[in-house]
Amino acid sequence: QVHLVESGGGLVQAGGSLRLSCAASLPTFRNYCMGWFRQAPGKEREFVAAISAAWSGGGSYYADSVKGRFTISRDNPKNTVTLQMNSLKPEDTAVYYCAADSGSATTMRATMADRYWGQGTQVTVSS
Repeated sequence: QVHLVESGGGLVQAGGSLRLSCAASLPTFRNYCMGWFRQAPGKEREFVAAISAAWSGGGSYYADSVKGRFTISRDNPKNTVTLQMNSLKPEDTAVYYCAADSGSATTMRATMADRYWGQGTQVTVSS
């Protein structure tokens, strides 16, 4: 059975940092593109960051809104993906979801099909 479980969310002041983690149970974790999305109340779920599998290049990709502040990484032996969030802003407030896609980072951003999702973890940034 596939399970993605996020942790690390919380309440922080603007300028602070949080580290989100995702523990993934997947048939072959190392072959999946892993990513993070977020959804604020009344808004659509949006792409935040992704890190592709080795077969697809192993690169990292970021939304313009978080580039330079967030860093995605993965630990294949531990089946985990991490999102380090620095210099947080109130507009970063959202539920953050871990995602796994059998395709490339391009498909991670281009389609919502064939996607595994975690339950989400709340990140709240106060001013």
